[in-house]
Formats: sequence, structure tokens, C-alpha cells
Amino acid sequence: MINKGTFRRQERGVRVVANERIRAREVRLIGEEGGATGVISLAEAIEKARAVDKDVVLVNGQVEPPIVKIIELSKFKYQQQQKAAAGRKSAKTQDLKEVRFSPFVSEGDFLAKLNKVRKFLEKGDKVRLSLQFKGRAITKKEFGYNVLERVVNETATIANVELAPKLMGKKLIAQLQPNKK
Repeated sequence: MINKGTFRRQERGVRVVANERIRAREVRLIGEEGGATGVISLAEAIEKARAVDKDVVLVNGQVEPPIVKIIELSKFKYQQQQKAAAGRKSAKTQDLKEVRFSPFVSEGDFLAKLNKVRKFLEKGDKVRLSLQFKGRAITKKEFGYNVLERVVNETATIANVELAPKLMGKKLIAQLQPNKK
């Protein structure tokens, strides 16, 4: 399919420059089968592409001379979209999970929440530890710091402290990030 005219579109993050829109006198041409043809003038490349009813598409414009390929424009766009989708699919997103503690937590509750923190860290997620002071509990801040310090010490082998325990109003916050594997 020959696309007459110039193309420079931004569709779903895919930038396409084809045919006469390419701004170079000489280009390094890649043929239909993927074999390098060599350095030729842009006009010759366009003639070769039109002879086989295809387009000349800019593959890499950062090098000198730019690299172009003889391919159908729609097929090239499709390939670029597939590459972008595969990149998004394989990218690991790191979630931020929050576990809430209280300054006067019982041993059983503490261990249950500590296990939850460990599971999140082993899965590769960051964990925010928050501790809410209610009523006059704010007068005993050291109990809150002790609880968070204990969590940090218990998870020291699998996590690093990204944000040290810090008091913000009536809330004590710390953040852990999993160790690199």
C-alpha cells in the first residue's frame, strides 16, 4: 500500500515518520526481508519501496545516516504498538500497601500485622506503617516509636527503611521498601 503525502502522527505513543517526511539526503536502507541494502539516497529508497507497493519508514533517526525500512506503514505501526504493549505488560508495578498499628497493641495482633507486612515485602511491594494516636495516647509517643522500631527490626533482613518513623500530627508514619533481589 502506497501512502502518498507526508506522515507524522502520534497515535497511542507511536511516532511514525514515513516517505517524503523523512529529512535526510542519504539513508541506510533495510529491505523487506530485513537485510541491509546499504547507504543510498532517500529518493532511491522511496522508488524501491513504491516498486514493491510499500512505504519507507524511519526506524532510527538518531544515527548518521538515519536507518529506514521498506515496509507497509500500517504493519509498522502495528508492530510498534505490540512492542509498547509488551513493555507495559512486563513492567512490574510496585504498589504501596499500608498496615496500621496502635501504640498499645497486644502481642497476637502485633504478630498478625507483622506477618502481613512480611508478605507484602516478599511480594515486592512497599509498605507504609502508620500508627494513630487516639485521645490522650499522644502523651505516650515513646510507645508508638517502640512499636514501629520493633517492626523495622523484625523486617531488617528483607526490607530497608525508606522513610524513618516521623510524627505528623497525631499519626506516626514510617515506610519500608523491599531489598533488591
